[in-house]
Amino acid sequence: MSAAGRLLAIDQGTTSTRAIVFDASGNILAIEQREFQQYFPADGWVEHEPDDIWESTAEVCRKVLEALPDGAGGVAGIGITNQRETTLIWDRSTGEPIHRAIVWQDRRTAAACRKLRDAGHERTVRERSGLLLDPYFSATKAAWLLDHVEDARNRAENGELAFGTVDTWLIWKLTGGKVHATDATNASRTMLFNIHEQRWDPELLKLFRIPEALLPEVRDSASDYGTATEGLGGVELPIAGVAGDQQAALVGQACFQPGMVKSTYGTGCFALMNTGEQAVASRNRLLTTVGYRLNGRTTYAIEGSIFVAGAAVQWLRDKLGIIRTAAETEGLARGLESNRGVYLVPAFTGLGAPYWDPDARGALLGLTRDSGRAEIARAALEAVCYQTRDLFNAMADDADFRPETLRVDGGMVVNGWLLQALADIVDVPVERPSVVETTALGAAWLAGLQLGLYSELSQVAEAWNSDRRCLPQMDPADRDRAIQGWERAVARISSGEQ
Repeated sequence: MSAAGRLLAIDQGTTSTRAIVFDASGNILAIEQREFQQYFPADGWVEHEPDDIWESTAEVCRKVLEALPDGAGGVAGIGITNQRETTLIWDRSTGEPIHRAIVWQDRRTAAACRKLRDAGHERTVRERSGLLLDPYFSATKAAWLLDHVEDARNRAENGELAFGTVDTWLIWKLTGGKVHATDATNASRTMLFNIHEQRWDPELLKLFRIPEALLPEVRDSASDYGTATEGLGGVELPIAGVAGDQQAALVGQACFQPGMVKSTYGTGCFALMNTGEQAVASRNRLLTTVGYRLNGRTTYAIEGSIFVAGAAVQWLRDKLGIIRTAAETEGLARGLESNRGVYLVPAFTGLGAPYWDPDARGALLGLTRDSGRAEIARAALEAVCYQTRDLFNAMADDADFRPETLRVDGGMVVNGWLLQALADIVDVPVERPSVVETTALGAAWLAGLQLGLYSELSQVAEAWNSDRRCLPQMDPADRDRAIQGWERAVARISSGEQ
């Protein structure tokens, strides 16, 4: 394999930033990761320092390039994937952010979304953007910044400020402010983008009071995003692929045929089903989104979003202190014959699809004097499985058929017990790829398409293979009882009875 086939993927996530160098076959050659601080200024508010995002990105990129035994000379280019919906606004002249980034998990604009919904605007939003009126998305976050930072709205209207999701911020920083651009997948998560016409929508901009002068140019997921001249330790590389993290994972899982489903388990859990060139309108309050856009042709997907997955395990570690590492949860869960009636509904920042309840809050139910850390740890893992089942069933209903397999990835799927529990609860075979870093891999593959390392998607699909396949083993009656317990627990949260 030629060294010139190497690709640097930047995977900028919610709690950490990673840089991974892949060879053209998708094998990992080097990886670096750095966590950064989370800020919680009020109930339901989540923020990041934009400089932390940039500095962590620059650091891991320099380190991963230095880790290559023959240096960065064989790296062909960069692919970027990122936490989506997280919203930044900065000064075009100085590059200085006007405020901390408002993170996708943030719920501060729930009341604003409710007001717009009550005024009858959700149908327009959904028909044009494919999204629901929810504080999860970028539009109301951007409006909040313009309304709450002094003189921001006036400066935005005068073209002095720039808006972006995290990909746009990193492209701006890497290119020294020369490129203000995003890709179609990230644009489709802002609630400002018309996914059918593939352009910023004038009516949505008016509804959310967002000046068009604030917005980046929208490009294909595999495209020319300029040259990275900053932050790489003197190395200059073309930026050639960009996609939001879940769409990048769809590519990394080689879900290129309509009906294929992938689910990624990181801080949150996100399941996407490829629907081809058809933008399917969900009957189950799932989202219609851009899966990827290549050579001007858009592939769509339907998506279900779970706000808290791995974050629940992080909560066990950092707040409850009942585990020291995430890996401990596997042994604790495996040591129990059943969940003993204990359920965790991890609605720390509301409930995502298909419930869409921004005001719900987490609860731990079914505790007895005999309950301990094993039951709580298992409940945290099982919550991921139950929520995945909710999404999978909704997708199957929307598509009018039940997908045959579920491809999974993300940090949580190293847990073998969780894989089997997913197969048992969702009642479908679960496949884990040999390269679990599929989000970063998808970004790398998009860059490779733009740079000519791959001529078509079929070449990418041939590089995908599975290292573990779990078949459902659970007794159907036991599955039904477990699911009924989960549904009762969710109903308790939705009714406010904690």
